[in-house]
Amino acid sequence: MILSQYFTPNETGEFFPRIIENNTVKGKLVAIPFFTDAGLLYYRTDLLEKYGFKNPPNTWSELTQMAQKIQDGERNGGAKDFYGFLFQGSAYEGLTCNGLEWLASSGAGHIVESDGKVSINNPQTKSVLEMVKGWVGTISPTGVTTYQEEQSRNAFQEGHAAFLRNWPYVYALANSEGSPVKGHVDVTYLPQGDGPSASHAATLGGWQLMLSAYSKNKDAAVKLIKYMVSSETQKENAIKLSRLPTRPALYEDKEVLAAEPWFSSSLPVFKNAVARPSTATGANYNRVSTDFFQTTNQILTGGISVDKGVETMESKMKRDMKD
Repeated sequence: MILSQYFTPNETGEFFPRIIENNTVKGKLVAIPFFTDAGLLYYRTDLLEKYGFKNPPNTWSELTQMAQKIQDGERNGGAKDFYGFLFQGSAYEGLTCNGLEWLASSGAGHIVESDGKVSINNPQTKSVLEMVKGWVGTISPTGVTTYQEEQSRNAFQEGHAAFLRNWPYVYALANSEGSPVKGHVDVTYLPQGDGPSASHAATLGGWQLMLSAYSKNKDAAVKLIKYMVSSETQKENAIKLSRLPTRPALYEDKEVLAAEPWFSSSLPVFKNAVARPSTATGANYNRVSTDFFQTTNQILTGGISVDKGVETMESKMKRDMKD
């Protein structure tokens, strides 16, 4: 059911524009953002200080160098199972999220562009995937190709890594009572590539509310939706449940920041979040995403070369976009 008729432009303007854009199909608003997610970089503040780094990495090249230095130092100190960087490399949707961040942050496109063009086969994509492939077995364990969110979080929280890519929920757990790294974890935006078209990118996640076309009481349903996405309800959910608001103004609210101080540093992440190409691919998204994560996983495990893998992805995606 189209929500445009129930929300004025002024009302939708109070939400993150990137999410509203993602929820707008053929000019029609089909969902309203309830709470959100985006990829983040977690890092060990004590280890950065120990090895002389004043700030977290700004580029993927810096992350690679910093992760290697910290890993070498920790292993020389006896931590033989310590790694520099963990991410989600298993063949599932999470790898599409990681992959989109690598590509978009390096100027390699968004897998499928807004006009429906499959853009995966380009030199930047190949360069990025060669870089990531080089992490496996060096700054990342070979088993990272089987890691999903919780495997990577557990390893990081147990003190076995310097950097971690994951979602916002990790912050509270890593700094919770009993966590081996409590008080030594901070969060920042993900690194960007090195080229002139590089920029920081974080894959957009989150939850949306929609109105069923079969609702027998649409007026009441709309009132409920408006209540659930209101500033007051989102503020309460942020304070009590650590749910990330979809309203930028709440990231500057004193009461919210008193409960969740790290929200202030995450605002730029959500302003620049990158949506997966679900709108561009429509009903074909699941197949296109599967094409991407299955082949990317094969590249990371050494089952296929980068060149051949990118060509395979392009061929499969073009086929699936036509169906």
